[in-house]
Amino acid sequence: MTTMLRRNFGISALGLMAAATGARPAAAQAPAYPTRTVTIVAPFAAGGSTDLVARLIAQPLSARLGQQFVVDNRAGANGAVGNGLVARARPDGYTLLVTPNSTYAINPHLYTNLPYNQERDFAPIGLLVQNGFFLCVRGDSRYRTVADLVAAARAAPDTISFGSGGIGSANHLTPEMFAAANGIKLQHVPYRGSGPGMQAVLAGEIPMSFVDTGVALPFLRSGELRALAVSSEQRSAQMPDVPTLAESGTPGLNASSDFAMFAPANTPEPIIRRLSQAVMEGLRAPELRERLQGLSIDPVGGSPEEFPAYLAAESAKWRDVIRARDIRVE
Repeated sequence: MTTMLRRNFGISALGLMAAATGARPAAAQAPAYPTRTVTIVAPFAAGGSTDLVARLIAQPLSARLGQQFVVDNRAGANGAVGNGLVARARPDGYTLLVTPNSTYAINPHLYTNLPYNQERDFAPIGLLVQNGFFLCVRGDSRYRTVADLVAAARAAPDTISFGSGGIGSANHLTPEMFAAANGIKLQHVPYRGSGPGMQAVLAGEIPMSFVDTGVALPFLRSGELRALAVSSEQRSAQMPDVPTLAESGTPGLNASSDFAMFAPANTPEPIIRRLSQAVMEGLRAPELRERLQGLSIDPVGGSPEEFPAYLAAESAKWRDVIRARDIRVE
């Protein structure tokens, strides 16, 4: 990743030639950025994983670029409200989007009237971080293992409900895959973000939810929640006693929330590159890496040029799940 960053953001051969002949490189003629506060739209409710990631990313951007990056939560329609707002914003770099794969790789396969077109309306700044999900129940739940939960669901189909961040969110489709793999039926209860879905488990309104690792950890450590499994390929370093879904009898299920940053389409290229470089530097910084890893969130990173290939693969994966489970927005 370091090599790619140097290739993408280093001085090009053309720039060297221009400098050698006394011409000013194009980047030097670009307007200063940023010169005022930048808004990062998080299209889900405060207290959830998107809000958490947006605030963690805002800190190194503020430090490196010399202006405040503030988070504005605009929840609704599985992220479509916030995404639509950014799609219509002025392409000047002062309104950005931090959002999970549910809005850019899943929504286009579920909704026919989205207020945005993922490929046309956004300029990718890059992939940010990735986290799996803990299959969570309340701390006093009678379910102590995945086997307990599956047995109960088989004995009484469609009686066990799970919460999610909304129809088509990654933590909606992940339990759909879990149910299909185990031959069980579960009832879906959508919320306006993963945080509210987790709160419903804590309140005893629903028995389970697949909760983003970073959001769930404080409640797992306090004992208010219990994790039956984690959806990633490997166990969480922060909760090493929690088995993976594969270890718990559901092989082949590996799912995560992948967060990316976007600007409105037609944002000037020098601004995109400045933001991308600042993001990559922030993700490499030991202080942010330690904080992310302490929340079982993996700093991934990626350039704007890499994003289209990633998006194509991610979109195809979730499209296949939606078709196989016949998931529709009512």
